[in-house]
Amino acid sequence: MSVIWYECKVKYRKTHETGEQKVTTDTYLLDAVSYTEAEARISEEMTAYTSEEFRIMNIKVANFSEVHPFENSDRWFKSKISLIALDEESGKEKKTNMYMLVQANDVKEAFENTTTAMANTMGDYTIPSITESPIVDVFPYFSGEEEPAGNLESTKEESEVVV
Repeated sequence: MSVIWYECKVKYRKTHETGEQKVTTDTYLLDAVSYTEAEARISEEMTAYTSEEFRIMNIKVANFSEVHPFENSDRWFKSKISLIALDEESGKEKKTNMYMLVQANDVKEAFENTTTAMANTMGDYTIPSITESPIVDVFPYFSGEEEPAGNLESTKEESEVVV
């Protein structure tokens, strides 16, 4: 079964380092099997995260094929990957785009981490764009002691995601 990633926008009162409280809207990513489960999971995560009231502003299906957390990184980047295949009938190259969410500290590191994540890919590919994502945190689904569900990949250079 493939993983469906949902982007959830949540509005809540956040206390900043200065002690000032401001209403902010943050975007979180989580995997779920339906919108209903996504809403229940983000409610559960936000209840654990903040004691303030929060409001779920939007839930939408994200178009990420894979999510790759990396150790010592604090921002998320959306990498566009173009997989290149040869169309045997026409003899022309055919590009298929996919999107990957990669954790890094800057665009250069995001490119390196995307290359690391694509290391086991057999076919040719290009990375036409990498942009910083508004996603603040990722909540993959884990049940007990099993491995991460779906396409949350990890390598020895990547961090463990603990939920």
